[in-house]
Amino acid sequence: MKKDFIKAILAGIMIGVGAVIYLSLENKVIGALLFSVGLLSICCLGLNLFTGKIGYVVENKQFGTVGIIWCGNFVGTFLAGTLIKFTRVFEKIYPSLESAMAPRLSDNYLSLFVLAIFCGLLMYTAVEIYKTSKSVYGMGAILLCVSVFILSGYEHSIANMAYFTLYGWSLDLFIKLIISFFEN
Repeated sequence: MKKDFIKAILAGIMIGVGAVIYLSLENKVIGALLFSVGLLSICCLGLNLFTGKIGYVVENKQFGTVGIIWCGNFVGTFLAGTLIKFTRVFEKIYPSLESAMAPRLSDNYLSLFVLAIFCGLLMYTAVEIYKTSKSVYGMGAILLCVSVFILSGYEHSIANMAYFTLYGWSLDLFIKLIISFFEN
């Protein structure tokens, strides 16, 4: 359990890194591609990301573990986002963060839920191809699926943890996070 939690914290930090990369670049296509460094690192290092594990919860009979992973991902993204707020990078990314948050703030719950499901399908596809191929094809699937979810505006619960921490939490954002929890 402790090892799973630590691996989940590290995965959350890597998603936080991906979010900052995305927000740092004006070219959103390149930013979306580079966001993939988060999931690539997680898969290559064997870290625990909720969105990479939830699709296998029934098959692996690890119902309790995914809750621990989700909490660890929250801690990791919270740490990454909070620490970034103390750096010069935060000032650079804030305008892009406001732009990224605008649709999330104004969207309704049903829309967020549907967008989270589409993200979950892409994340499951990316991880499954990576797991079955363990080759350049798997890495390519991660690059493409992550880029597609970002550029399509789909909702990724763990990425949202990073964005919401950087932006500033509210009750509405917490509810929206719980809705995006059901992406898989």
